[in-house]
Amino acid sequence: QARLIESGGGLVQPGGSLRLSCVNSHIIFSFDDMVGWSRQAPGSQQETVATLTAGGASHYSDSVKGRFTISRDGVMKTVYLQMDNLKPDGTAVYYCYAKIFEQPVWRTCWGRGTRVTVSS
Repeated sequence: QARLIESGGGLVQPGGSLRLSCVNSHIIFSFDDMVGWSRQAPGSQQETVATLTAGGASHYSDSVKGRFTISRDGVMKTVYLQMDNLKPDGTAVYYCYAKIFEQPVWRTCWGRGTRVTVSS
């Protein structure tokens, strides 16, 4: 059964940095499959902030572009989210997910999340 486990959350001051990690197991990625990071802030809708395909294509939401970087190890077993210049609105639970095409449908698997608090 596919699993994703996030780590790296915590308390950081505004302007600071954190690196989140997402380790997956029992997943084999094809070229267009992807891993993404999504966040849920209190009282707000869930927002996907970054995605990365096995083929290497990345995408960022406008709210984090230029400050967050998604990357992976060589075999995409671990995917990272480097978050720089964090702002208070970055306070949220960050979830890692994998979206995989299994003929004929896409399947999405979620981790349990890691909490990030941006506060002085």
